[in-house]
Amino acid sequence: MTSSNTISLRARDFGRYSRLSEAHTVYGFYNTSCPHAEHIIRDELTSILAKSPDLAGPLLRLHFVDCFVGGCEASILLNSTANNTAEKDAAANVGLRGFDVIDGIKAKLEEACPGIVSCADIIALAARDSVFLTNGPDYNITLGRRDGNTSSASDVINNIPLPTATIDDLKTFFAKKNLTAKDLVVLSGAHTIGKSHCSSFSDRLYNFTGKGDMDPTLDANYTTVLKSQCKPKDIGTLVEMDPNSSSTFDFSYYAQVSRGRGLFVSDEALLNDTVTKAYVEGHVNATNKEEFFNDFVTSMVTMGKIGALTHHSGEIRKVCSAVNPPPPPSSAATRIDVFYCFISGLFLLMFSFF
Repeated sequence: MTSSNTISLRARDFGRYSRLSEAHTVYGFYNTSCPHAEHIIRDELTSILAKSPDLAGPLLRLHFVDCFVGGCEASILLNSTANNTAEKDAAANVGLRGFDVIDGIKAKLEEACPGIVSCADIIALAARDSVFLTNGPDYNITLGRRDGNTSSASDVINNIPLPTATIDDLKTFFAKKNLTAKDLVVLSGAHTIGKSHCSSFSDRLYNFTGKGDMDPTLDANYTTVLKSQCKPKDIGTLVEMDPNSSSTFDFSYYAQVSRGRGLFVSDEALLNDTVTKAYVEGHVNATNKEEFFNDFVTSMVTMGKIGALTHHSGEIRKVCSAVNPPPPPSSAATRIDVFYCFISGLFLLMFSFF
């Protein structure tokens, strides 16, 4: 989908995308097979976010979580079964939201173009549109991802950085996905929209080193504000990740981090590396949003290709929360089975006379 302010990818970035993986997603993938797919998704999200603006952040996070665990193949959407605990039910993913939004969009697309648009592409487009609809950049993404058929909670812990991650932890996680330190600090800027449960950072307020203390790197005034919102052992309250700007996609997050007001330990950690710190400080007093917007587009498109299934790999799920049932045997296969049964029976009959 394009608009008058759509950001085009810079020429120097194309080589980077082509080398990222062997996944061949392409621009305009649904132009013929489902030409209104992107419009259907944007129209649905425009309506949903008008009523529930707090869902923009969770929908953006779904794309990140999906891509980092097993690749961008919609494994985060699969429900647990009697014999398997899926990614969405892993402890690290408690609080993830937006699954019903993706399911609703998928239902609309199945009405318009049955069996065409993958759940993985819906996640990617929903993330893109959530950014745009909160005053962020509009941009084109490559499509053609297919859906995976496995999802395991045990895969999450080693692939998703926790809110308590150090800068070394973060760089290691991102390097495993062929993402750089710049990608790390740029994608962290997604914390400019959305909210977090108190449980993700309450140790910084009440028990940072296990001795009932506070994190000394947190701004004192910010600590007071957070304590007024989050009481000890509060697991239900949601707090803005970018105070007073959590519904607007901008670069104010970096100013908050530079002042000791990053909500998570992992936000504060960006100040402990020369590359990430320089990027944070370079945007504290910035007046032009275009640099951050261009950088964010570049990193999002790169991330969106991690482990993508394309061509004949994976499937196009009919329902995003469950893998497709196995297809019934074809009539040709049935005829072959009958033929072999006939021949086998004939040989047995012949040998019974000897």
